[in-house]
Amino acid sequence: MSAPHSSASQRTAVRIEQSGKRVRAYLGGHLVVDSTSPSLVWENPYYPSYYLPVTDVRAELVEDGPGQHSPSRGDATLFTVKVDGRQAPGAAQRYTESPIEELRDLVRLDWDAMDAWFEEDEEVFVHPRSPYTRVDILPSSRHVRVEVDGVTVAESSSPRLLFETGLPVRYYLPKTHVRMDLLEHTDTITRCPYKGDAEYWSVRANGKVHEDIAWSYPSPLDESRKVLGLVCFYSEKVDIYVDGVQQERPKTKFS
Repeated sequence: MSAPHSSASQRTAVRIEQSGKRVRAYLGGHLVVDSTSPSLVWENPYYPSYYLPVTDVRAELVEDGPGQHSPSRGDATLFTVKVDGRQAPGAAQRYTESPIEELRDLVRLDWDAMDAWFEEDEEVFVHPRSPYTRVDILPSSRHVRVEVDGVTVAESSSPRLLFETGLPVRYYLPKTHVRMDLLEHTDTITRCPYKGDAEYWSVRANGKVHEDIAWSYPSPLDESRKVLGLVCFYSEKVDIYVDGVQQERPKTKFS
């Protein structure tokens, strides 16, 4: 794990680090970029973006015009990405005159505009995985009880506790310990680069429907397989008791 990259990035409040991973992106099944020297750039404090050497781009970049101005990175120029008849307008941006010298020869590809991203030979989703985010899943014998609107919807003495950097502890419970008769499956799906695709349930309690407050990972990524098929509830939206003690509802972006 490398240290913060430069004094320039520190002065302008942008963190830049070199990654040792091989990174590839595809559009329409065609290779857009293949790089063994990507940079991780923290444009926000939560997760990084990949900035890749323009010399590693295999697609054609056609200039569209000016993009947004960043107080730290400078003025962006937008490009359409073209490869084998497929194109993604405005999907690439460069900061060729950035006050941060390290960025001038790099290109940032819009993550969602590409069809697939790979770190080495493993496909990754949502955004690049931060080297500073860790997920620990531990079996526990603590007694966990979940209430929704005063109704006990789950209770277990064999939960698995998931600790993820920057988030409150999550309590994953076996389905046999959950009142599945009170849960209503929804069409909601979310994706996590560390855990995979989650499916959701609403909970009906006291005649009221609490939408999308429980989820499960039916096919989690390898690093999170310990929560396979278990059910978790938003501790921001339900009442959770651990060993008889009610937990304070955390304040997060999910509140």
